[in-house]
Amino acid sequence: MREYMTVAATLPEDGAAGALAGRIWRPDVNGPAIISVREDGVFDITEHAATISALADVENPLSIIHDSKAECIGDLADILANTPEADRDPLQPWLLSPIDLQAVKAAGATFARPMLERFIAEQDNVAPEKAVIIRAELEKQFNGDLSNLLPGSEKTLALKTVLVELNAWSHDLEVALGEEAEIFTKAQPMSTIGHGMKAGFHPRSTLSNPEPEVALLIAGSGRIVGATLGNDITLRDFTNRSPLLLPKAKDNNASASLGPFIRFFDSFFSLETVRRMEVKLSVLGSDGFKSESSFPMSEMTRIPEKLVRDMMGTIHQYPDGAILYLGSMYAPVQDRDTEGAGFTHKADDIVTISTPALGSLANLMSSGDRAEPWVFGTGALMHNLAQRGLLA
Repeated sequence: MREYMTVAATLPEDGAAGALAGRIWRPDVNGPAIISVREDGVFDITEHAATISALADVENPLSIIHDSKAECIGDLADILANTPEADRDPLQPWLLSPIDLQAVKAAGATFARPMLERFIAEQDNVAPEKAVIIRAELEKQFNGDLSNLLPGSEKTLALKTVLVELNAWSHDLEVALGEEAEIFTKAQPMSTIGHGMKAGFHPRSTLSNPEPEVALLIAGSGRIVGATLGNDITLRDFTNRSPLLLPKAKDNNASASLGPFIRFFDSFFSLETVRRMEVKLSVLGSDGFKSESSFPMSEMTRIPEKLVRDMMGTIHQYPDGAILYLGSMYAPVQDRDTEGAGFTHKADDIVTISTPALGSLANLMSSGDRAEPWVFGTGALMHNLAQRGLLA
């Protein structure tokens, strides 16, 4: 069994004590099931909530997740072992992405402080006179302490004015420091992949990177109900050529990973827990390459609740809910093959994203054309649920 697919490697540090829900494929019904993960097994709760979207919408999802009458369908260890495509017995259940009908959205440049610090360091090399003026403005507006930087605030917009006058403004700084957050469509509903599945990068990319993130689950009403881990795989060589190539850099087969499970909010796990998280990234290559990094969610300069309000409300509705990747601090500075070329994925890289409260999300990397094709969409889900008598 693959080490990253063990129960110990997958679950949060408190095991199945939290309100953990997800999805598996059940071959006996030729379709997905909504599951609750508990200490004594994996339970099918589809009878009470046919989709994760429906579960997020109920007033008290915890009552369904902890339902004592749900059918136990097996051990988590067996399901995890059967999830990787190469190890799979098609007659036994395997793990899926923990979301289904939700819009898949992502926020970018949400960690403005490290971005600004890197930008000033670059100015030291190319235009030191500009760096002096920028540092003087930071001292004036923030007393030199960027921990108080809030995008769109009066002080931050004053800094923007100075940067514009210096001809030192950019698209990246606009979404990092400006009033409008960058929120884009990462992938289509039903297209995300889960823990243990192959994740894809574009075969033409020479600078594909992981983006380790926390993702929020939002109900159709706009209420934030839980969180999971995500890998917003991106192609930096595409966006370096033009920011208009962002859709092509983001939405590719198997390029949106989530999991292992949604942890719903309860008295022990909340949005405040998310703010205190330390997210770790590990990349292990079959060529011996190894990279490890971590970042604190407390460094976010965009407020998660505000990002959700910017994403949906009176301006835009998502009646089936949404998942929102919150952004990443990860910077691919470690060279892999050539000095100065930075990091890029290779086939068979094992990418693991982890944090104690959510567990670990691990994927084996592949070019998108060699990952499992996406064949089960919304229409197929509705047809399958109707056949099973699960649609009201």
